[in-house]
Amino acid sequence: MTSPASEPVIHWPEHFDPANVPVHVVNEMFIPASAEHIWAWLVREPLWPTWYANSKVDWIRDKSRDLALGVQFHWKTFGVSITSRVQEFVPCERIAWDGTGMGAHVYHAWLIIPKAGGCLVRTEESQHGWGARLMHFLRPHRMVDGHDLWLKSLSIQSQTGLPPEL
Repeated sequence: MTSPASEPVIHWPEHFDPANVPVHVVNEMFIPASAEHIWAWLVREPLWPTWYANSKVDWIRDKSRDLALGVQFHWKTFGVSITSRVQEFVPCERIAWDGTGMGAHVYHAWLIIPKAGGCLVRTEESQHGWGARLMHFLRPHRMVDGHDLWLKSLSIQSQTGLPPEL
């Protein structure tokens, strides 16, 4: 599926379509790095805490593997413990996972769109649940700011080359 400008779009499960949720955020950034480098840092989830300050990884799963379709992982973000499962996985193009945590059920998707000199990286998240509504009411810019930090940190890491092996 593509947008009118022929760019890829998020493949939303109906329950998480932005028209059907109380909380939805969109962030994007041009990253002057290859899709391969961006992708490698994004799917190497055990390393997230080393470069994205809003992430703590719970080592319940096999930490010697990158994220892949169907992989379940446990982590902490925004101070909330989350159980996620990768729902969509197209290398160097898109990844999406769902997540369940204290009063929230979420769907977080990423697109990597090659451009001259790098890639446009877009991340969107849709949320349901009392916890999602409450946090959005109390701190409406919290998730946008957190995802902006994630993109800035991903940009810095991607420009260094590939991540270390696990």
